[in-house]
Amino acid sequence: MTDSGLVVVDKPAGMTSHDVVSRVRREFGTRKVGHAGTLDPMATGVLILGIERGTKFLAHMVAATKAYEATIRLGASTTTDDFESDILSETSAAHITDSQVHEEIAKLSGEIMQKPAKVSAIKIDGKRAYQRVRDGEDIDIPARPVTVSRFEVHNSRMDPRELDVTVECSSGTYIRSLARDLGAALGVGGHLTALRRTAVGPFLLDDASPIDAMQLSLSLDEALVRCYPRLDVTAEEAHKLAMGQWLEPRGLKGTHAAVGPDGRSVALIKEQGKRLATVFVAHPSTLS
Repeated sequence: MTDSGLVVVDKPAGMTSHDVVSRVRREFGTRKVGHAGTLDPMATGVLILGIERGTKFLAHMVAATKAYEATIRLGASTTTDDFESDILSETSAAHITDSQVHEEIAKLSGEIMQKPAKVSAIKIDGKRAYQRVRDGEDIDIPARPVTVSRFEVHNSRMDPRELDVTVECSSGTYIRSLARDLGAALGVGGHLTALRRTAVGPFLLDDASPIDAMQLSLSLDEALVRCYPRLDVTAEEAHKLAMGQWLEPRGLKGTHAAVGPDGRSVALIKEQGKRLATVFVAHPSTLS
């Protein structure tokens, strides 16, 4: 339990998320490693991994929003909506004005319907979309609702026509799809040339360590209270929760991290009917 928690890595370009998992397994000497929120090989930035019992916490980790810095190139469409694949069409985008860009970005902001990229990790009949594309299948992924709370251009340049943007969005939003759809709306095509994730829920780049200097970023105790509101409980209540037992309800809204007098985050709890029940036990009595 002392080694359980989260490792927040600043993923370098060229590595898959699975590559990072393998690296963490070697560094920490354990097979019990998992990751949350896949990053494409071309992308860099915040990647969260669970160690030991932290792997079980990943399923409960609050990461409703994510933030990115990206570069969109206008004037070309590609098979994967980024620069690492074949160009499907190419045309000049020199005539595209900043006002036109802002007008179309406004249409891609807020609550929108977005069609994920064909090379996404979404499963279709049990098989990843990107694997179906690699196998030569022609797939069509239905559009789904996402929220883009911020889509802002902070640098615009010509030759080539590129936009440096900041995006804050709901989990499940594809930035490469925003680049694709922006280019399509402007009539010239578009794709990503750079992508850096700067935040996953409450976890920021400041929490991340480089791949060559990885360390346990947060213990399991710290992770629970970072992601959920804290609720202090008595030693007796903490003992009950550690055994998976329920407490009397107390009018709570949503999930809370129950913290005992010893400072340990014993469990995630939520009111269910007339019970304050455990959602996830961080420190089960069997492992104490």
